[in-house]
Amino acid sequence: MVKRMRLGVFEVAAVQVGGTLSWPHPRSRSIEYTDPTYWVEVAKLLDDAGFDFLFFAGGYGYPTVQGRLHPLSVTGGINFPGIDPSYLIPVLAYETKRLGFVFTSGTGLDHPVQTARTFSTLDHLTGGRIGWNIVTGSSQDTIARLFGHDEMRKHDDRYDQADEYLELALRFWQTAWDDGAVEEDREAVRYADPDKVHEIEYAGEYYRSGGWYATVPSPQRTPVLFQAGTSARGRAYAAHNAECVFVQGTTVAATKANVADIRARAAEEGRDPDSIRIMVGVTVTVGETHEAAVAQRAEFDALQTDEVVNVLYSGNTGIDLLSLDPDRSLEQIVADGKVGQLGQSNIDRFLPKDGSPAPTVRQILDQLKGRGTRGFQVTGSVTEVADELERLMDETDLDGFLLEPIFAPTDLEDFAHWVVPELRRRGRLPEEPSTGTLREQLIGTGPHLSNHFGAALQR
Repeated sequence: MVKRMRLGVFEVAAVQVGGTLSWPHPRSRSIEYTDPTYWVEVAKLLDDAGFDFLFFAGGYGYPTVQGRLHPLSVTGGINFPGIDPSYLIPVLAYETKRLGFVFTSGTGLDHPVQTARTFSTLDHLTGGRIGWNIVTGSSQDTIARLFGHDEMRKHDDRYDQADEYLELALRFWQTAWDDGAVEEDREAVRYADPDKVHEIEYAGEYYRSGGWYATVPSPQRTPVLFQAGTSARGRAYAAHNAECVFVQGTTVAATKANVADIRARAAEEGRDPDSIRIMVGVTVTVGETHEAAVAQRAEFDALQTDEVVNVLYSGNTGIDLLSLDPDRSLEQIVADGKVGQLGQSNIDRFLPKDGSPAPTVRQILDQLKGRGTRGFQVTGSVTEVADELERLMDETDLDGFLLEPIFAPTDLEDFAHWVVPELRRRGRLPEEPSTGTLREQLIGTGPHLSNHFGAALQR
């Protein structure tokens, strides 16, 4: 029996996704990102095609080069500007039947009780179709300055803080209300049983809270917990906390190693490693023929430049590639204590390992051009695309993919029209899309947490 493929779409409520340049192309409509009717169209397409979820990245950060907003970020729309996607989700949920919605929320800005209430509310409004992508932050220098902080926390310290943040949020979701606490008894004029509503008292290193959580349990209680981080500390966090993990798709060998490491760490935590859904980003360009797909991809590649790459990479890692010696590797600047505290995965991938030489700055620019923060690149006919997606799953033990469109939503329309039926024919996708809460559809369990330390907290 072949392994079922899970499918999501990686998007941003911004000019374009992935830190590349594509919005000027006539195949792209991403500049309509402030129009809810555009997103309704996308969500309905994915809902009907059987995708599991629509994922929104986002945050307050933006690309800077040496502390300054680069003019190309503005003129090119490179990860700047954008809107808060969470406000779109109730609209999209109302217009769809089964599609899940996931959005990014950081652990270093709001208090956990604010985040808990937001996700409880959205889980109610979507009928249990919400997920939380937990991030410790990106563009941390930028955000620290924007919010008036003296300095950003170190990379691993942010994960320590995130552990505590999630623990407190889980206390609100899992322990504040017992099952059956809500009675809604009109005759007795009794909405809930006070003996089944509990005070939360928490005092940690980073957060404190005392009082009652004034939001009733939602269909999932806790949103489906997503996490994206391929650094060693990120993988450890994912193995302990996440139900669905995004790993960075650089090479098949590296992806296979990261997947195996996360599953092994989860087993050490006492979790069933196969219950964790591990996915990777993939940009798919599909055409009726191989030649048609290659020609379409070439139109995208022609829009990319070194400057576009540099703006994105600097915003993610704090490293200005164009200021470095192009013939040397990143080792020339890693000794700087600040470098390596953000965008760790995108630094580690270009440092020497396994005895192989590290790529030069010039090679890094060439490798990232047209790719940005995207994962695997797949271009070809329907058969070629389906073959490659199956190969990636089988060789790495991945559970599925997040499509990262270059020309949105046209790429998604092409995938739904051509590739989805082929994947169904091969048994990788079910004939009829699954239904239920996002956790039931994606994880395959009941609506509430299971195989997770938070499950033991539920009253």
